[in-house]
Amino acid sequence: MYMSHCRITYFAIILLTLVSASLPSAAQIGKPRKELAVGGSIGAVHSNVSFTPSIRQQFNLGKTFGATARYTSEKFFFLICGAQMEVNYVDRGWKELIEDGSENEYRRSLSYIEIPFYAHLGIGREARGAQGFLNIGPQIGFLLDSNEHYGGKEPWNISQRPNNVIEQYGKDIERKFEYGISGGLGVEFKTGAGNFILEGRYYFGLSDIFYNSKKDFFARSANNTIYLKVAYMIDLTR
Repeated sequence: MYMSHCRITYFAIILLTLVSASLPSAAQIGKPRKELAVGGSIGAVHSNVSFTPSIRQQFNLGKTFGATARYTSEKFFFLICGAQMEVNYVDRGWKELIEDGSENEYRRSLSYIEIPFYAHLGIGREARGAQGFLNIGPQIGFLLDSNEHYGGKEPWNISQRPNNVIEQYGKDIERKFEYGISGGLGVEFKTGAGNFILEGRYYFGLSDIFYNSKKDFFARSANNTIYLKVAYMIDLTR
């Protein structure tokens, strides 16, 4: 599992290096742009945490909102190239699927400030009309709060949990800082009243929320998040 984790990390680093390297080289022969747009977004998220040993889960529903700034630097043939940065609040966590007959319920809420740094690549209309786009890049996050929610029949019975995994109950989040890879596909509708955006996005955590040394129980405990977002942006310069 550790080797698999490392391969994913190396692949992500190589991918980001290639994307970043392509932007300056394209700038030399592309058509320059100096366009700055700012705005905000809101959306829903489905999240879980990838555990080793595994914990059976359902997706945990949460919300996200934040601010966005994007700078478009060039058009290279049909590809519109730029960089985008966001500062978002997001509700993450996990909800356990408990099927041992105990009728217990458990959910852990994790609130983060997340900051993605994207290469923004668009295809389509630059002024009025629709433009499809890809956002991809690294993302960091800072834990703001963590809460446990216990429910169902009392008293709690944890004697028959799958894999006998019960270490997560009452356990503090040991790593408040996280990092990973984020990417999304969407469409932007450019109008005289501003730009309206719909995007689906996925975040793959490369760090863990619990310590993962050989003496620790969990070898992996990384956030995974699916986003569906709507955004509104206005062009400050064109």
